Amino acid sequence: MAEAEAMYRRALEGYEKAWGPEHTSTLDTVNNLGILYANQGKMAEAESMYRRALEGYEKAWGPEHTSTLDTVNNLGSLYADQGKMAEAEAMYRRALEGKEKAWGPEHTSTLNTVNNLGILYADQGKMAEAEAMYRRALEGYEKAWGPEHTSTLDTVNNLGILYKDQGKMAEAEAMYRRALEGKEKAWGPEHTSTLNTVNNLGILYADQGKMAEAEAMYRRALEGYEKAWGPEHTSTLDTVNNMGVLYKNQGKMAEAEAMYRRALEGYEKAWGPEHPSTLGTVNNLGNLYKDQGKMAEAEALFRRVRNEKSNDPTHHQEVCDL
Repeated sequence: MAEAEAMYRRALEGYEKAWGPEHTSTLDTVNNLGILYANQGKMAEAESMYRRALEGYEKAWGPEHTSTLDTVNNLGSLYADQGKMAEAEAMYRRALEGKEKAWGPEHTSTLNTVNNLGILYADQGKMAEAEAMYRRALEGYEKAWGPEHTSTLDTVNNLGILYKDQGKMAEAEAMYRRALEGKEKAWGPEHTSTLNTVNNLGILYADQGKMAEAEAMYRRALEGYEKAWGPEHTSTLDTVNNMGVLYKNQGKMAEAEAMYRRALEGYEKAWGPEHPSTLGTVNNLGNLYKDQGKMAEAEALFRRVRNEKSNDPTHHQEVCDL
């Protein structure tokens, strides 16, 4: 990440000097820096880059140019990650309408935004709308790229999450297994997209009471994320939180508290105190204290989330693929 940022910064400085701050080559690098910052969890920096790129593209190319729309889509993903659902949907809808007009409904860039809308709807509990988006994306990817392409597999993974959330465990496991086998073949066992599906399988096994299998999946995902992203990346923290849930359900209270504390500290740093992931872990920690009879500590934590919809005693963090 540090090397990538240095290269982008060097390129940006050179483009600004040679072409000026509003040249499209300059803006391309600005957009790429936004993607890099988003992947690092640096949300303010990412939004600043995306906003600059978007303003420049709109001025240079117009509001319906595909480069403009790509950045609109990126902003949608950023807002979704921040829990700003209305803003995210507005960006995705704008991107989708523009891409359908520019490229057609079956173009892979159009399908990328369709997949992202599916994730957004699933996060809002709009299961029918989410499944419709995922099914459209999957059919399009299979037609364009084939059944083993990574974009196809990403949507297969997302369908697995949807089925799991609907309690369709057999269908969910089938989707996850298909996605995992394909990703290991395409990218290798340590790629972060592969690890996303490993993490999701861990959640599925935990929900089925298969504790040993769940812990094996979480351990694999955590080790891989720490190696790929570092200990404070949000994907790493998602798995840390999930391990906390697992340990709590096994009665390993000290281990659970350590995991929740680590996840909470990281989420507050990355996302802020009001993000759904932060509040989900606050809620998990509150439930842990309640089960230990530490009612004052539990009440303080529950008070923090009482007006939020994250009051789920087993708040897991699944990982969708964008």
